[in-house]
Amino acid sequence: MLLHNYPLWNRSRLSRELCVRWNWRRPDGQIKDMACRELLRKLEFRTLIKLPPRQCSGPGRLPTIESVEVDRSPISCLLSDIKPVKVVNARNCAEHEKAFNYLIKEYHYLSYGRPVGQNMKYMVVGRNERFLGCLLFGAAAWKVEARDRWIGWPADIRERNLGLICNNTRFLILDWVKVPHLASHALGSCLRRLPEDWNRRYGTDIAMVETFVDTTRYVGTCYKAANWLKIGQTKGRSRQDRYSKLKVSVKDILVYPLLRDFRKLLLA
Repeated sequence: MLLHNYPLWNRSRLSRELCVRWNWRRPDGQIKDMACRELLRKLEFRTLIKLPPRQCSGPGRLPTIESVEVDRSPISCLLSDIKPVKVVNARNCAEHEKAFNYLIKEYHYLSYGRPVGQNMKYMVVGRNERFLGCLLFGAAAWKVEARDRWIGWPADIRERNLGLICNNTRFLILDWVKVPHLASHALGSCLRRLPEDWNRRYGTDIAMVETFVDTTRYVGTCYKAANWLKIGQTKGRSRQDRYSKLKVSVKDILVYPLLRDFRKLLLA
């Protein structure tokens, strides 16, 4: 066993070695290092293994998120009054990514969590480069009964093709921005560029986007205005809960196919 044979290895070294031995890789060939470390932490939490102590910069710790000066003066106008509105890849600019992390942490009700695996960060920017909102896309939920039934996914095909779906895990229009139709406009603009950006960053395609709308907080108006499809509801369980013990809010499941033949690709 690696933990016994290599007692001086840290968690990062262990996860990289396991990925190589298991051939646990993303579709672009890179090892699933972060996913493996998350698995190891869960095994330790259940007292199945004992990991080396965390290092200060280890993956279990959230990065330090610095404060950013943001113009908080209210905006209340028509969409046409603040155009042009741009959706930009936050990772292409250090200041944009710094602002993205801070705004999500401070103003999104789920706050900021280190994205695990493939993900894309976008800033919604208005006239004079003013920040209006943020969108985060990451890995699809592993298993969702209503979604999988709607696609027609058997478990083996879902496991093989899950990477063809990504999840809009955060969507934030800042509290002081009151502009009708801005959210659906930003969402539509983002989806038009997402497949190309995803392919450029990871070398793989995506066929569909999903999201989960907390029905105790929102009704998903912007998604419906952007032509997303509601295909069912969750059962009030966390995406990390395999034992039906963690009760969370019921969420509407919405999807947006990016390709006409999306179902054919997902079932291939």
